[in-house]
Amino acid sequence: MDLASLTAKIRDIKDFPTEGILFKDITTLLKDGAAWVAVVDHLVAKYRTAKVDVVVGVESRGFIFGGVLAQQLGAGFVPVRKKGKLPGPVFEEEYELEYGRDVLAIHQDAIGDGQRVLAVDDLLATGGTMAATLRLIERLGGTVMACDFLIELAFLKGRERLKGYRVESLIRYD
Repeated sequence: MDLASLTAKIRDIKDFPTEGILFKDITTLLKDGAAWVAVVDHLVAKYRTAKVDVVVGVESRGFIFGGVLAQQLGAGFVPVRKKGKLPGPVFEEEYELEYGRDVLAIHQDAIGDGQRVLAVDDLLATGGTMAATLRLIERLGGTVMACDFLIELAFLKGRERLKGYRVESLIRYD
């Protein structure tokens, strides 16, 4: 499936989750089997030979991509969750997003020293969520191989917060 066909499957929702935000709803893409397979195939192809040890998925839509990528790459999966959602000892990282502030958490034993980590999420906007995730990964001793997104809102300049890292995205809105 070509990029234009995949992009056409994403629905815009105005004023969600707050007024002034144009939300990119990927559920319309995910429910289409051929589109979902095409996205997964594209992501897996980039990392098949990269020797990924752990895929980190960011709550919550990053779990969708992270779980399937980890399975396809023969890697472990680690969730990065919102504060208060993980049961064991955690490290936390506060961050800014385009409409507020939040806190992410990761289990303290989730990633070992030197493990090669691929971080994934559905959308790159201002980069705050992924920057916080990368700080958590490195705090645990992981080596960030790349961060990958289904969608990038390039006009919000999220890549600038992720300088020094490999940043990939499938669908880009300028």
